[in-house]
Amino acid sequence: MTRALSAALATVPAQRSWSWPLDHRSFDRRPELRVHEAEALDALGWEVRRRHGHNSHAPEWRVIRRLVTPLDEARESLGWLPDLVHHRRAVDDAAALVLRTCVSEDQAYWGWTPDTWARLIAADARSFTAPWPSWLERFTRPYVIALAYLVGGFVDFHRIGSYSRPSVARRVFGDHALEAAVAEVTEVLTGWGYRSNKGSRHGLRRVLCEVLLLNRSPLLSDLSGESLLQIREEPALSRWNSDVLHAIHRAVAALGYADPPPEPKRTKGVVKIDGAPDSWTSWVERWASTSALTPKVRGTYRTILAKAGRWLAAEHPDVREPGQWTRATCASWIAAVDRMSTGDFVQVRTGSAERWGKPLSPRTKAGYIKVLRGFLRDCQEWDWIPRRFDPMTALATPRSIHALIGPDPRVIADDIWAKVLWAGLNLEPDDIPTNQHGFIYPVELVRAVTLTWLFSGLRSDEIARLRLGCIRWQHEDVPVPGDSDEVLARDAVCLLDVPVHKTGTTFTKPVDPLLGQAVEVWQSIRPQQPPLLDRKTGEPVDFLFTFRARRVGKTYINETIIPALCHKAGVPTADVRGNITSHRARSTIASQLYNAKEPMTLFELQAWLGHRTPAATQHYAKITPLVLSRAYSDAGYFARNVRTIEVLVDRDAVTSGAAAAGEPWQYYDLGHGHCTYTFFEQCQHRMACARCDFYTPKDSSKGQLLEAKENLQRMLASIPLTDEERAAVDDGQTALDQLLERLADVPTPAGPTPRQLGIPTTATLLPIVEVNQGKTQ
Repeated sequence: MTRALSAALATVPAQRSWSWPLDHRSFDRRPELRVHEAEALDALGWEVRRRHGHNSHAPEWRVIRRLVTPLDEARESLGWLPDLVHHRRAVDDAAALVLRTCVSEDQAYWGWTPDTWARLIAADARSFTAPWPSWLERFTRPYVIALAYLVGGFVDFHRIGSYSRPSVARRVFGDHALEAAVAEVTEVLTGWGYRSNKGSRHGLRRVLCEVLLLNRSPLLSDLSGESLLQIREEPALSRWNSDVLHAIHRAVAALGYADPPPEPKRTKGVVKIDGAPDSWTSWVERWASTSALTPKVRGTYRTILAKAGRWLAAEHPDVREPGQWTRATCASWIAAVDRMSTGDFVQVRTGSAERWGKPLSPRTKAGYIKVLRGFLRDCQEWDWIPRRFDPMTALATPRSIHALIGPDPRVIADDIWAKVLWAGLNLEPDDIPTNQHGFIYPVELVRAVTLTWLFSGLRSDEIARLRLGCIRWQHEDVPVPGDSDEVLARDAVCLLDVPVHKTGTTFTKPVDPLLGQAVEVWQSIRPQQPPLLDRKTGEPVDFLFTFRARRVGKTYINETIIPALCHKAGVPTADVRGNITSHRARSTIASQLYNAKEPMTLFELQAWLGHRTPAATQHYAKITPLVLSRAYSDAGYFARNVRTIEVLVDRDAVTSGAAAAGEPWQYYDLGHGHCTYTFFEQCQHRMACARCDFYTPKDSSKGQLLEAKENLQRMLASIPLTDEERAAVDDGQTALDQLLERLADVPTPAGPTPRQLGIPTTATLLPIVEVNQGKTQ
């Protein structure tokens, strides 16, 4: 068919009715091949190919009339082209092959099974022509398939290998009806963003033709939601990409002919529990079918409860139901969990073998205990079992496990995060990988998703569920008109509306304007998409990141965006804290905002992240060591508790050996005198000298002689102060008087107390040299 003819047919309105071209009730459909019919077919031989110009009054033709008439009517209904001689010959040869096979099978084609038709059609064109004479051409095969479809009701297309579906559908349904259906579906899908190149159109046409053939009608109006679901389960369609089938179903539903399809299954079905007592398994399944938890959480509970069942079978075979649990059983379960290793009591070992045998993490242990606690509590609350104990007490998480659990945000290192940011801001079309089918999202969509992940601090599910029009602009609390042609003000605030999420309702948060600009670029070119169901709220909404009538999956960031950015940035996809994931960006952004030069407070960060409590925010925001060090330094704890004092070292006394003989060799400068006590930093009277034997006044001759020495080395010594001594230095004379009063009866290094020496209760504060300030107090 020429391109012009195809375009002309596409503009013709869709056909409103179509009926099966053969009335099987008018035929003699007895499956037995009579003896005289077999003899007539043998006598005619390959003359049965001559459908034109033969002697219709010959007795052999009259004998096989009940076999020839249905084939002739089917032949006339086929959409073959009469101006091409080889097409006329091909359809005659197809009918002849059917008749000749009746002889070899010793049965009329009315009684053939799908296996018989499949053997005649063969797995490919070469196998089809091999058993027959050399004059049989390969393009006869589509006509044989068409005759098998019309006369024998053959639809087991998975048995015949490769064949041209559009060729068979065009012969059966005709060009007009087939092209009208293809045009309707193609128009809808192209409007949703499906590629309209030759390869995509050809793939769509093949799958749609097989769907129509399986439905036995070229009319889209004959495709109901129920029939489409049944057709999608046919083995003939198992070879095709399920996404194409899902797209066709969506298009038919959008045209108003069928109900929308369910979301495609991305996960495996529920695995039957093995290794646990049957009674325990039935209770677990009963709980799973009753609980109101989300499907994902119920699946996690079911897996852990299955492990508990296997543990019961191994350790407590007499306990088979929840009602048989006691406090002792609970204590035994807690002890077993505390000693459990990865791989214990599992049904099938999956994942890396390096993990097997390693102890469970504290969080995993707490989770195992929590699951049993919730399961038994629900069974009691629902009056399924008697209340023999309180699960909240008997299955409380031990303090030894709970103490090991705390906030531990897996923040990405600043240098790696900076490179990832650079890669996201400079993302090019060549950086975006394609999937296994060669499909790639528009670069505007990928950039918008990327910048949303880098700057919004949202969970992956929240990003996937953002709604159309979620970006708003404000300038000094005044909304910026959306239809204004003016350049956006530099100080305009970009606001992002976050949908209902894991821990709360919808809220609005400020984000970087780069994010808003990328989203607006995508919105300007986004194809019109049908509303999709939001599973969290149960309402149909227009998702922002939707293409081809399907929203971007929440795993797209982890599986596609992050590897592409890491490859562009030249950084690994994992660090010492594990793989770089979408959720780690949330912790990284929160920690950077918490440690900024003008940081967000914990409550501000709580509102920005959308948490219910500050405690949840602490699991994301972490003070960096640099900020902690700066805060500690600014606090001046060490400087406030340590002072320096000048020390004079008599080098002559050291070199002459007089120091070894007990002569003084170091002198602590007290301002009004010197102290020669070697352990001056341990003396309790150092803040106001008690004039003991180690004290030398500066105005004495010995003190003047010491100051006049040439071989004198001046040094500084750090003296740690007690709280009372620091108060004396910082607060002045009053604090010093209190210190002297307390030390009045404390012996000096020489032995006597200040009271015995007659020292007054007030004295002059000794000069402590403050090195950092360069002054004497």
